[in-house]
Amino acid sequence: MLENQKTNSTNIKPLRCAIYTRKSHEEGLEQEFNSLDAQREAAESYIGSQRFQGWQILPARYDDGGFSGGNMERPALTKLLADIDAGKVDVIVVYRLDRLSRSLLDFMNMAEHFNDKGISFVSVTESFNTSDPTGRLFLGILITFAQYEREVIAERIRDKVAAAKRRGKYCGGVPILGYNIDRAAKKLVVNREEAKLVRYAFQRYQQLGSAKQLTKELNEQGYKTKSRVSKKGREHKGKKWNTGQTYRLLGNCTYVGEVSHKGTTYPGEHEAIINRQTWDQTQAILKENTRDKTGVARKKMVSPLGGVIRCGHCDCAMGITYTRKGERLYTYYICEKDQKRAVSTCELKRIPAGDIEKIVVEQLSGVFRSPSLVSKTYLAARDFEHQEIERLQDQKKIIDKDIANVRQQALELMRPENSATNTDGKLTTINRQSVNLAKQLTNINNSLQNLCGETITEQGVATTLQTMDIFWENLFPLEQNRLIRLLVERVDIKTTGLDLRLKTSGMTNLITEVAGMTCNVKARRN
Repeated sequence: MLENQKTNSTNIKPLRCAIYTRKSHEEGLEQEFNSLDAQREAAESYIGSQRFQGWQILPARYDDGGFSGGNMERPALTKLLADIDAGKVDVIVVYRLDRLSRSLLDFMNMAEHFNDKGISFVSVTESFNTSDPTGRLFLGILITFAQYEREVIAERIRDKVAAAKRRGKYCGGVPILGYNIDRAAKKLVVNREEAKLVRYAFQRYQQLGSAKQLTKELNEQGYKTKSRVSKKGREHKGKKWNTGQTYRLLGNCTYVGEVSHKGTTYPGEHEAIINRQTWDQTQAILKENTRDKTGVARKKMVSPLGGVIRCGHCDCAMGITYTRKGERLYTYYICEKDQKRAVSTCELKRIPAGDIEKIVVEQLSGVFRSPSLVSKTYLAARDFEHQEIERLQDQKKIIDKDIANVRQQALELMRPENSATNTDGKLTTINRQSVNLAKQLTNINNSLQNLCGETITEQGVATTLQTMDIFWENLFPLEQNRLIRLLVERVDIKTTGLDLRLKTSGMTNLITEVAGMTCNVKARRN
């Protein structure tokens, strides 16, 4: 009898058992005996109880610490599936069903794969295996509840995030330019140096009206995107700007002290970098540019009186058009309603743009000669100039440091002990970096020279504003249009003359705009 039992035990086919363990979060994994160890110990005990059936523990470990069960992107699971395909596994043992997967679809796909390969699946705590129909039935029921639990947890997390954002709290994510993350307090903290660049980007975009041009200027001056260090200590260095990143910066409501959630904004706990006025003006320009891009035909040029000039006869807006004669360009304002008529009936037809713009500027000259406007503009321009000089000097120090580092790298490569190695490719890269840094430094030095060469004085501001025709010619068309819109509500044109209607408010905005334009005109003068 004993001999028969011994003979039967020796004829049992050994079953190679792979133990798979998983934990969703990394918290606690640093402990000497953690959750993965507990799962493996329970599985080893179960396999030991089945030793009489030939079960043997494989030495390979399949442990996924810090990975969600909601997807298949797990290194240990990938290794396990590869070993199954290689014929190295007969039985998979887990502590609980949801350790292998929380997705019904993923698990059913794996179960089908296990069945094709003749692999059994065993859950220690739920006491079943897939080698019989009853086990497969209970398996489907349990995995359904596992997915339900996962969906409930996900819904709770979404509700928690929504509630937190309604209260203006920071809910994680990659830090943006201008802010650092206080991980202990779970709040955004303003990075004072980066905040200067953010303010400059918003202010400059309002003057240029072009994200592409702003991106070019940021790169020419050597500015980079946000540099950061991840939780795991991995350093992510800033890169050159592209237009998409510029648009994301200009449209991020975080800078105005708000938190966005599914299209709705809420007051945030963090400090704002951009004031409400600057934010609203920037969004208006972005909206206008977007409308131009998605329209039937984009505007060919910016009209200084666009949005305020109207036909007094037809009571409609007047648009800009142009014609060429040789190399010369002639621009006109035309009645938009008359353009759509089969037969022209408007008395205005078209008006030379230069003539009407000159008349409007002459009528506005009296406003610009106001002593109070001159004094306030001077103070604002002086502050703006100091901020601009400080910004450029800070950036100059950064580029000087980068140039010194590049030179040091070149010297290291040119040492005799490195002559045997192939350094041509590295030297080419370093030379290219040196050329780019030198261009950036030249642009900054030129701007500093223009700003520092001649200090802004109150008399200088008064002279500039009194000679509005010269000041006007030095502005970009978009700047001209913004200046007009700050003061003028509408300009009605008739054959008998024009009616200029000024805005009752907007003088404060005008002072800020003129101050910034004064400094930029000075910076571009040479």
